[in-house]
Amino acid sequence: MASQNVMEITDQNFENEVLNSQTPVVVDFWAEWCGPCRMLTPIIDKIATQYAGKVKVGKVDTEVNRDIAMKFGITSIPTVMFFKGGQRRNMFIGFRQEPEIKKIIDELIAE
Repeated sequence: MASQNVMEITDQNFENEVLNSQTPVVVDFWAEWCGPCRMLTPIIDKIATQYAGKVKVGKVDTEVNRDIAMKFGITSIPTVMFFKGGQRRNMFIGFRQEPEIKKIIDELIAE
């Protein structure tokens, strides 16, 4: 992981880290070979630092964690999903700018 505030989410820990989380969770589904994923990484890292303690931020490598990617129907990456209370509340596919992602997170926190 590129940032100390971004955790690796796997098929094995997804339920505990995301679905059972007491705080909102931002999950970035990505792969090493994906250009737009690499472009999104610094934004995800920055957001993880800015929102530390308010939201949990994690990345799922879809090449390694195929079960969770299949469960959520990931067909294009990057896909970023936003969870709260064990439920997916929002998502987007493809690259997005930082202000757009922060707006989604702020709305999630305010719920």
